[in-house]
Amino acid sequence: MMVPFLQLASDGKEHELQEAANYIADSFRLGPDDREEPLPSGNQTRLSNRVGWCRTHLKVAGAIEYVRRGVFRITERGLDLLKSHPEGLSLKILDQFQEHYDWFHSKAKKEPASTFSESTGSGTPEEQIQALVADLKQQLSVDLLEHVKKMDPLKFEGLVLELLKAMGYGGFRPDAASTTKKSHDEGIDGIINEDQLGLDVIYVQAKRWKDGNTVGRQEVQGFVGALVGKHVSKGVFITSSQFAHTAEDYVKGVPQKVILIDGPKLADLMIEYNIGVSVASAIHVKKVDTDYFEDL
Repeated sequence: MMVPFLQLASDGKEHELQEAANYIADSFRLGPDDREEPLPSGNQTRLSNRVGWCRTHLKVAGAIEYVRRGVFRITERGLDLLKSHPEGLSLKILDQFQEHYDWFHSKAKKEPASTFSESTGSGTPEEQIQALVADLKQQLSVDLLEHVKKMDPLKFEGLVLELLKAMGYGGFRPDAASTTKKSHDEGIDGIINEDQLGLDVIYVQAKRWKDGNTVGRQEVQGFVGALVGKHVSKGVFITSSQFAHTAEDYVKGVPQKVILIDGPKLADLMIEYNIGVSVASAIHVKKVDTDYFEDL
């Protein structure tokens, strides 16, 4: 991005960061989806994040100078770089300038950037952090599911209802969520209100199965039959294993609304709604509050 960034500024005039982002996007012929693609955090677009870091490296290398908030201008060094490297600039090239070398390499020693897994790629620091978070979440999901598969089946049913309540189902009534008696469940393991007032209910089937035990069409068909017998139209079938394709295809063709949640999806929902997990540590990424300095 550094060459088109400097190309925009090569007229010697003042430019804003958003101008650079638009110019770079046009240079790479990015479509609307690419321009608006968010980082996993959702706090910023990937384009804005990368253009921001492009500006930072060029500023530290002395290729541009900040005029005021959000506004920059090219320097003589920047013009020389653009002339000598019209096909592309790299961080290694910027390292020829001592200020960039000292800043970038002292930064690398203080931060775990050099130890990131290959999955982080060569993204910006924010992207690398989020890639690491995704790796940790994936491993947590695997570990969490292993614990779930070892649960007593009855306790697993309770976990499922607890998760659904955490997702916003149920309500304030004492009977908002309950497990059924095993001898009379007729294929139903639990019942939970869909809304706070209990105007509609969702029937639940929970199968705590280990790896290799795939929930097939027969089990799902039995659940749908139980819904029909109860004269209800909505159900959730949750398993710690996985569903066969025949089961997934079957629910698409029935009039009842049946949601299938397999083991990996169950683990993801437990993480999202803090069921069976706790916060081990938290990292706060801070940035300069430019409004503070402008108000001084």
